[in-house]
Amino acid sequence: MNWNELLGFIAGASISIAFIPQMWRLFKLKSAREISLPFTALLLLGAVCWLTYGILQSLPPVILWNAIGATEVCAILYAKLKYGR
Repeated sequence: MNWNELLGFIAGASISIAFIPQMWRLFKLKSAREISLPFTALLLLGAVCWLTYGILQSLPPVILWNAIGATEVCAILYAKLKYGR
């Protein structure tokens, strides 16, 4: 593994870990009024596009962390649709 790939793994891990407190809060409080639906939808679109790019370019860090990130954003979107009222 070279330094560029290591940096990609560190960056992806940092961003993916950053979603955990927000998800925890959403499901604990069962409230998502403060979460923007357009933001969440666009974030999911971006994660899916990055994931696709990573697959097409065979970039393991991009594939791994965007697959995890897209899953996390799906959970946030689910919470927004369920608890967003």
